Amino acid sequence: MRSTLAGPRVLLRRLREVMAEPINAQERLDKIVVLIAANVVAEVCSVYILRADGVLELYATEGLNRDAVHKTSLKVGEGLVGLIAADARPLNLPNAQAHPAFAYRPETGEEAYNSFLGVPILRAGRTLGVLVVQNQSHRTYFEDEVEALQTTAMVIAEMVAAGELEAIVQQGTKLDLSRPMLFQGVALADGVGLGHVVLHEPRVVVTNLIAEDSSAELDRLERSINRLRLSLDDLLASGDFAQHGEHREVLEAYRMFAHDRGWIRKIEEAINNGLTAEAAVEKVQSDTRARMMRQTDPYLRERLHDLDDLAHRLIRELMGRQHGPLDESLPQDAIIVARNMGAAELLDYGRDRIRAVVLEEGGPTSHVTIVARALGIASVGLVENIVSLAESGDAIIVDGENGQVHLRPAADIENAYAEKVRFRARRQAQYRRLRNKPSVTRDGVEMALQLNAGLLVDLPAVSESGASGVGLFRTELQFMVASSFPRMSEQKSYYEQVLEAAGGRPVTFRTLDIGGDKVLPYLRAIQEENPAMGWRAIRFGLDRPGILRTQIRALLHAAAGRELKIMFPMVSEVSEFHAAKDVVKRELAHLRRHNHPTPERLQLGVMIEVPSLLYQLDELFMAVDFVSVGSNDLFQFFNAVDRGNTRVAARFDPMSTAFLRALRTIAERARAHGTPVTLCGEIAGRPLEAMALAAIGYRGLSMSASALGPVKAMVRALDVGRLSARLLPRLDQESGLSDPRAFLRSFAEDNDIPL
Repeated sequence: MRSTLAGPRVLLRRLREVMAEPINAQERLDKIVVLIAANVVAEVCSVYILRADGVLELYATEGLNRDAVHKTSLKVGEGLVGLIAADARPLNLPNAQAHPAFAYRPETGEEAYNSFLGVPILRAGRTLGVLVVQNQSHRTYFEDEVEALQTTAMVIAEMVAAGELEAIVQQGTKLDLSRPMLFQGVALADGVGLGHVVLHEPRVVVTNLIAEDSSAELDRLERSINRLRLSLDDLLASGDFAQHGEHREVLEAYRMFAHDRGWIRKIEEAINNGLTAEAAVEKVQSDTRARMMRQTDPYLRERLHDLDDLAHRLIRELMGRQHGPLDESLPQDAIIVARNMGAAELLDYGRDRIRAVVLEEGGPTSHVTIVARALGIASVGLVENIVSLAESGDAIIVDGENGQVHLRPAADIENAYAEKVRFRARRQAQYRRLRNKPSVTRDGVEMALQLNAGLLVDLPAVSESGASGVGLFRTELQFMVASSFPRMSEQKSYYEQVLEAAGGRPVTFRTLDIGGDKVLPYLRAIQEENPAMGWRAIRFGLDRPGILRTQIRALLHAAAGRELKIMFPMVSEVSEFHAAKDVVKRELAHLRRHNHPTPERLQLGVMIEVPSLLYQLDELFMAVDFVSVGSNDLFQFFNAVDRGNTRVAARFDPMSTAFLRALRTIAERARAHGTPVTLCGEIAGRPLEAMALAAIGYRGLSMSASALGPVKAMVRALDVGRLSARLLPRLDQESGLSDPRAFLRSFAEDNDIPL
């Protein structure tokens, strides 16, 4: 026979009264279980809360032995309560003791009860505990009773999230919500950041959970969904998304969910059970997230991200909040945690306020990673589910050296990292003392150590680090952070500021390297099967000569009366360099014809990034004034390995014999032609790799500002002639050098070379 249910709305109204009473957390929980038991006509109602050690502790009960509170516990996966916590799904049984997972706890006195209904206490898809009702009779609980219990569990979840239960936590234990967590991601930018979480897209906190008028809430939901649908339709119809592409596919997925009757019906049911519209959306999404997080299918997990975003949009629509300007109260030790973000969004925060960045989706070549690295901000990407598990204000440590993120770290971890930060600071102080010392090896070989840059904020590091100049200035970063294509006058002004900030040191400007993974938001994206090998860089510039000419003209104007070095990226045929050089000649002639001042000295070069140039080196070196080796892309194409793909990138080592031979060939042919050569990829900034580069003939390296000190310390301790004499014969052996890294480490150790 069915129990008499007073109705979820009545229950929620009474719960609201209990929540408003000025009583302590234990008294509140005790009143809540009494209220639920009375309204569901259950003889037992119990609340189990998940602790940090993975144990579910009985926090309150009506019907079981009260002495068992804070004494009875089950591990996640143990017993019926543990099974609910593990699966994040309700369990509805007419005969609980017959279930194979039933675990008997004699101190509770629950052997007298047969029927059992338990639901997970969820928040953002995360299990915080379990809510249970029981009866002596053998019965299956009805759907509206299950729904009522789930709705009530949401109220308890907010109590846990608000920290109210911290006051009654037993000595020596912690709640799971405050449990320290370690995430292994992918290191994107070196450095260590200690601080507090700032969610880039903060979840809107729903404080008004219980509805006064369900009909009014249903009307609010319908109006908000209609507005949401219209906004998505407008976006899809706009020029930015009119073509096929990844952004459009995401919005199409949003629109599909926004019209899904099943999803909307669940929200309406939650409203009919007494929740406000925004609380109903949060409840349904939390239930959905809990189920989908346990799926292994990557497609389903990706759709979860879409549904999460849509739910957050709908909640903001319901509460009248849009994503507005950044909060002025941003802490000074902010660590930004985001699903993903644009380069311009990162710059909006201001460099001085950010200690680190953590991304769920960002990879080594994403725009935000490039900017973070340029700003010297420690960054870790591919950190699964961090956005859902982190709360604003949580303590967090980001280790950009090994790709680890410690959320709510234990005191000993925090102390260890604080010491690591102090050690890095002491080491940087030692490097700063080398700033004005020459970059000369022990046997008198001079090494030109330069910086990679791409933003004006990078330029003070040139003098601060003692760099001899800027070996690579990525001009595309100015375009990536702009909302529209920079005009020629804007580009000219920008390049003038760069040259001024360099303080007379040489700056090598790389022309626009866009296309591939670097898509400008205001240019129509072209879908390509393999964008890294597609329409990008110099190919794009030669096919869109107006863009290339505008940039060249801006550079020539900006460098009037000074030295100017321009290099072209992604050149695969010497003829492409000649075509680009012709553009420069025409722009130079135009300036002279109109009596504009021109650069005092102009040098043109290319980046060696495509292996085909390895078989055109003599023709290339006769044509150019200088070359730079872009070892990141050259290595990628050399081994046919996507450096942003973590499944394969780690399988190949840029210190392999084969790649070292290729790099040595470039250095040898450049020396034979008297053509200056600089290497400006990631390996230039690592002391071990830089040591090998010096040994095979490189005398110019360009790297990040933070890497210059360690590399200079290595250079000043290195006898490069001695290393070359030992390394080069081994590279020439038919079998090659089996482990170049081991050889280099051994040499460094034997010769007291700091790495």
